Amino acid sequence: MSKTKQSQTAQPWSEYALLDCGNNRKLERFGKVVLIRPEPGAIWQPRLSDKEWKEKAHAECIQVSNNKAEWKHFKPFNTNWAVSYGMHGKQLKFNLQLTRFKHVGLFPEHFVNWHFIHDAVKKSGPNPKVLNLFAYTGGASLAAKMAGADVIHVDSIKQVITWAKSNMESSGLKDIRWVVEDALKFISREHKRGNTYNGVILDPPAFGIGAKGERWKLEDSINEIMEKVAGVLDPKQHFVVLNTYSPGFTPLVLENIMKSTLKRSKNIYAKELYLQSESGYKMPTGVTGIASSS
Repeated sequence: MSKTKQSQTAQPWSEYALLDCGNNRKLERFGKVVLIRPEPGAIWQPRLSDKEWKEKAHAECIQVSNNKAEWKHFKPFNTNWAVSYGMHGKQLKFNLQLTRFKHVGLFPEHFVNWHFIHDAVKKSGPNPKVLNLFAYTGGASLAAKMAGADVIHVDSIKQVITWAKSNMESSGLKDIRWVVEDALKFISREHKRGNTYNGVILDPPAFGIGAKGERWKLEDSINEIMEKVAGVLDPKQHFVVLNTYSPGFTPLVLENIMKSTLKRSKNIYAKELYLQSESGYKMPTGVTGIASSS
């Protein structure tokens, strides 16, 4: 069964706000820190003036190449700070910082997925196992761990694993297993070993380089990795969450990929994620595909 959804956004959260967006940029508040960051999809005109943006912002991220950015500061602030996100009566804490990759270590559009992951883990029976690939700073890993899963967190960059571990410790959680490795290589070995999981989460970049210089292009690898995902899913109780950011991956494209590879999944659908700005715009942030055994 499939039921393509058009779009979905996270509920308002006190420690994050998209204030405005446009002219290929976005104005965001993380805690008390307001930042201007590049946003190629925001091709419309912003509601607030450039002067108003700079009056509100502490810093602006300036992209200088495809994989490097610099930050221009307008006001003094602590460039290492933390925010908390409440889920089911508990708090997930995220340690933030400015990076040369334009981000700060938190992706608010994924809050919707965290709630789905938490609920799916709770439905997975005793001792559920969850594999998080391209797991980055660990928001989905924390949501699964909070729900009681045995979590394996895989990313090819050691410094990012260290960052995710600090988020786990700040959130009062423990015992996530950390793996520094190329995601496709790791899941290929898990498949050969016969290991299975109740949940698999994937957040692959459109382009990337692995731990040993392996070049990743999503269009070239997505079917192969999803076939490997199908091979490690528990046949009776499982879920899959796949996030994509490439323009060509529309909800229908993602749904078709998952239907062609995850043949044991009874329920498959895809949705466009967006963030609602305080200025009135809905800013698209990518597409998520969901599959489950029930």
